[in-house]
Amino acid sequence: MNEAPDWKIPKWPFLLANALLLAAAAVLIYKAAHPISELEIGITTGCVALGALLGCLPFILDYRATAKLIEVNAVGTVAEQLNDLKKYSAQIAAATDQWALVQEATKGNTEKTVAAASDIAERMTTEIREFNDFQLKLNDTEKGALRLEVEKLRRAEGEWLQVVARILDHIFALQNAAARSGQPELAEQIGQFQNACRDAARRVGVTPFQAAPEEKFDAQKHRVHGVENPPAEAVVAETLAPGLTFQGRLIRPALVRLQDASAPAAEPLAAAEAAELPLETSESK
Repeated sequence: MNEAPDWKIPKWPFLLANALLLAAAAVLIYKAAHPISELEIGITTGCVALGALLGCLPFILDYRATAKLIEVNAVGTVAEQLNDLKKYSAQIAAATDQWALVQEATKGNTEKTVAAASDIAERMTTEIREFNDFQLKLNDTEKGALRLEVEKLRRAEGEWLQVVARILDHIFALQNAAARSGQPELAEQIGQFQNACRDAARRVGVTPFQAAPEEKFDAQKHRVHGVENPPAEAVVAETLAPGLTFQGRLIRPALVRLQDASAPAAEPLAAAEAAELPLETSESK
């Protein structure tokens, strides 16, 4: 069986390119004359978007390569089982032919015929039992291999989900900072960039969501900041960190602040703080 590490794509060139693009964007913003021109905003946004894409690309390619490896190994195992089945079928057919020859040779000799038939029946029973034992061992081996591959896939899924979640949290923090900067054009550009990145994340099954202001609090998909037992009729005031779903399954609730006066006011979480929110991936289960 081919080993999955042989299919791994080196990640450091992509991550290095991601870091260089983000650094270039940061230097451009720092060195640019204020107010920042549309051209500089466009170049910065392009650098960040390209860096995010390069950061996600090796994990997506690894996921696809591992899935392809499982398919190839499954096909090879099935072919081996078919070859073994043909071999045992040929042995059974040969035993049947041998039994017919014995019957013709003995003709009226009943005792010899019965003895030969009993011997052949015992041999067939032994071969069938050995075949069944071999099949059970083969099934156990195959189940173990498949279980190992599933565990590898789950670990890989958890890793790239963590990466995508952190990227989306950074972008959310960047969009909040732009919205609070008092520059509508910058906020609009960053908002468009955030929508583009979220659309790209949806292509791999990751969908971020936010609670709308005045929305009724839902304990299944919301988590309150600073309040342990929110009231049943609570209303959301704002979203501090977006929630995430993966292939329709909730993996992280949205962190919200309620309109209840007893709840402490809070700023949207920084990207580093949002990244510490746990993800309920299949590996964690």
